[in-house]
Amino acid sequence: MENNYFIDDPTLSEAALAKKHRIETDPSARTDIMKYLSGMEIIQSDVSQNVLTHLNEYDYNRYTPTDVRTALSHDKCSIDDFKALLSPAAVPFLEEMAQRARMETGKHFGNTVYLFTPLYIANYCENYCIYCGFNTYNHIQRMKLSYEQIEHEMKVIADSGMEEVLMLTGESHSQSDLKYIGEACKLARKYFRNVGLEVYPMNVADYRYLHECGADYVTVFQETYDTVRYEQLHLLGHKRVWPYRFDSQERAIMGGMRGVGFAALLGLSDFRRDALATALHVYYLQRKYPHAEMSLSCPRLRPIVNNDKITPLDVGEKELCQVLCAYRIFLPFVGITVSSRESASFRNGIAKIAATKISAGVSTGIGDHESKYTGKEGDSQEGDEQFEINDGRSLNQMYDDISGEGLQPVLNDYLYV
Repeated sequence: MENNYFIDDPTLSEAALAKKHRIETDPSARTDIMKYLSGMEIIQSDVSQNVLTHLNEYDYNRYTPTDVRTALSHDKCSIDDFKALLSPAAVPFLEEMAQRARMETGKHFGNTVYLFTPLYIANYCENYCIYCGFNTYNHIQRMKLSYEQIEHEMKVIADSGMEEVLMLTGESHSQSDLKYIGEACKLARKYFRNVGLEVYPMNVADYRYLHECGADYVTVFQETYDTVRYEQLHLLGHKRVWPYRFDSQERAIMGGMRGVGFAALLGLSDFRRDALATALHVYYLQRKYPHAEMSLSCPRLRPIVNNDKITPLDVGEKELCQVLCAYRIFLPFVGITVSSRESASFRNGIAKIAATKISAGVSTGIGDHESKYTGKEGDSQEGDEQFEINDGRSLNQMYDDISGEGLQPVLNDYLYV
């Protein structure tokens, strides 16, 4: 682990600073990542074991160009074929992979690209994840929107024409409790056809409550499936419990959510292995719950407030394209989201190949949609962003650009009856 991740908050007390340094330097000061904390629900599931078995056995350097050609020749992509497509041996076949991915995308999703926007309603966090701008030890402007402010932000977004919102919070059970998130879902249902959540992992009953409040789907980033690296990066808080986080999507489905999203944050560990595990996480749950809608995201690390040294490890656009094409070939029916972490040119291109959903009008800050959408300064203060975005196009710009690429932008395809 590179020590240049660590940045001290100048406002910390001597006791807090001492605790932070102890956690950073002494592994014995940290809790076991496999041990559940009080209140965490344990479900009986074999999905994580299936995924970890494949992950532990995966040696991508053993695959050859012949293996890649064989994988591309098959009508259906097996797990071993997928492993070959993620391997270094597949890099010279990227054009062929892109053509196959484009064919699969067109076959199952047509010419459409779905648009949504994220809405951060709070940035308080009780976890110490050393790569995240929201982490509890990072000295940033913290903010939690009131219900009135949430509704104002939603109205500004809805007035732009957006019909799907993804609501996010930092992972703080005290500042963003279940009732707070539930009330935000009720407000969102007034303005949007589709409501997604990216919040801390919960128990089945909690997900059921949020679904009743209006949430349609839940996205949880595992960040990295590499348990050794996970332990090094997540030093404190509920997020440190690897298996509870892993089973989040399954608990959400059990709680009635219509859809679930998955992702590893590419660049935290070996991206080929994390890409394999992410797709297999979807693969096994898709077979266990065929009625649920499932989607993949492929975020890469971005610079964060107070630490511009947070950069992707060995994951350039070429590598990202390989992962996305392999995802599409292996999981042809699954939605693939490409966020504003990536450049406009990359997102324009990948939408014609593998992506089915992209964000527009994005802000990762708190309470700043009025200033960003209308140019007017809002009445309230603004909270700092989680990370720096790369593509800041508005909904109208994105809509026009997608249309200009010969694709059909879609704002909503779901009706409640």
